[in-house]
This record gives sequence, structure tokens and C-alpha cells, in this order.
Amino acid sequence: MSTTDERRVTVPDNLRALYAPVARELEVVEGLLQREFSNEDSFVDRLAQHGFRLGGKRLRPALVLLSAQACGGIRPEHFSLAVAAELIHTATLIHDDVLDEATLRRHLDTVNARWDNEASILLGDYLLARVMCLASSLDDTFACRTIGEAARHMCEGELRQIESRGNYDLGEDDYFRIIAGKTATLTACCCRLGAHYAGAEPAVCDALAQYGHDLGVAFQIADDVLDLLGDEGAVGKSLGTDLLKQKATLPLIRLLATVDAEDREKLTLALSDGGNHHRDVLKPWFERHDAIPYARKRAELFTRRAGGHLASLPSTAASQSLIGLTDFVVDRHQ
Repeated sequence: MSTTDERRVTVPDNLRALYAPVARELEVVEGLLQREFSNEDSFVDRLAQHGFRLGGKRLRPALVLLSAQACGGIRPEHFSLAVAAELIHTATLIHDDVLDEATLRRHLDTVNARWDNEASILLGDYLLARVMCLASSLDDTFACRTIGEAARHMCEGELRQIESRGNYDLGEDDYFRIIAGKTATLTACCCRLGAHYAGAEPAVCDALAQYGHDLGVAFQIADDVLDLLGDEGAVGKSLGTDLLKQKATLPLIRLLATVDAEDREKLTLALSDGGNHHRDVLKPWFERHDAIPYARKRAELFTRRAGGHLASLPSTAASQSLIGLTDFVVDRHQ
């Protein structure tokens, strides 16, 4: 089995500062995650340890803990919920890499690249089974219901995206419906669980969930911009996969809406071609039009909305970190 040092995930410094109010609790969560990603079977253990390293910023566990701290305090249930949130996130990353045929994540081979699609799907399913065990270990059914609903919405969002592949007439409303399901649902779930198990009133739980939703939408818009313009070496994962899979994300939707009919036809024909050259094709178009600044402004709008949902919370280190995360999601470069 891997050593603790080899398995430790490095959190970026800017996030580490935002996580400071729950730093000790996140250390506990990290230890619990290392246990969850271990297995007595050597092959399952190798797969799980690799999956553990493909995780990332620990944003979802931090949202559970910060929401709890901002709403009354962290209780024992929050540790299981924080672990469950990261397991869900990692499982979806592993499954997404299969869907996108990605080969790189966090500067490492994806599970499907190092092993195969079958191992990836089963590893993701294995992690989701661990989530069910953790959620059902709590004294009530709230966590199971909330996580189950979130999982359903995430799958619906991904299925809508599959349906929309190659549809360059996709509008912004449809795009936002897709990312609300596939990304924002989980961040909203994390915040709701954190607030609920801290004993917050229903209205406060709803406000935290809305914060998590808008934060997740902004995060996904920024991710879609990175997929188009980011540097693969810096970001550490396969880029251009949205274009390869003919997914119309917000910058592309905006670009196609602002060019004239002739240029739109040229673009859609180029995007429909096979190959992974589309980022190069689009680069001069993005330089001439406002699609990228437009997408970033939309992300900033959602972060402002997210911050507004926190207005009823007392000003504490945890609530200030939640506000600080709204800046992080749009300013990140990885």
C-alpha cells in the first residue's frame, strides 16, 4: 500500500488560507479519506489509491465544514458527510474521464488511461457504494435523501449534456440547466448538509444551498473557459475535451450568437470535423469577439449572487471564507 506522504493531496496556498477556520477538521477528514481509499485487496487498493490522488482541492468537504461552522458549529456527523462529498466528487471525476476520453488529471494518468474503462466505471461505482454506507450510518434519513436527490440531478445534467452534443443551436438557458445539474447540485448539497446538521433553521439551510448552487455554476463556467484557453501543463488535466465531444459551453454559445450567419456556418462546420485541433481554430475568433469576457462576467454575476445569500449569517471567520471562495472560483487557473 502507498505511504501517507504519497497519498497526501496538496491544496493550493490561496485555498489553504480560506480553509483556515476548519483546517484541523479537514486534517481529520483527510485521514478518514485515506482510510476510505484503502482496501485489503491489492488490486482494488492500487485503483483506489490512484483515484485518491486524482481528487483535488477538497472544495466539497470544505464547503460542508465551513457551512457548518458558519451556522452553529461542526458536529460528528459533518466528518462523515465531508468524506461522502469528496467520494462523490472523485467518483464523478473518474466517470467523467471515461465519458470525455481524458488521459490526464492532476498531472497523472486518469484511471481509464492507466487501466481501462471497465476499471474506471467499477471504481467510481465502488466509491459511490461507500457514500451510501456513510450516509446510512447517520441516525436519520435526511443525508441519504439529500445525497440521493443530488446524485439524481447530477446524472440528469450529464444526460442532458450527452443529448446536446453537436447541437450548436443550444441556448444559454439550456446550458445553465445542464451545469446546474451536473456541477452546482453537489456544491449546493454540501452546503445544505453542513447547515442542516449544524442545527440551522430551514430558511438558513435554503440560503446556504442557494449559495452553493450559484458558486457551483460560477465554478463550471470558469472550468469551461479553462477547457478552451487553459494551459494543459499548468492545469494538469486534459483540455479541449468539451470541443472534442462537441459540447457547446457558454463561451462558444456566446461566440456563435454574435458572429454573422456566414461565419457561424464556417465555425459549426469546423467544429463538426474530427480531431483535437478545435482550440487552435477557435483562438483567433475568441480574440476578435467578446465571448470569453462575457463568460467571465456571467461567472462573476453568479459569485455576487452567491455572496448575497450569506447576508443573514453573522460575520465569522467561516462566513468570510465562504465569501472568499466566490473570488477563488472565477480567478483560478487550475
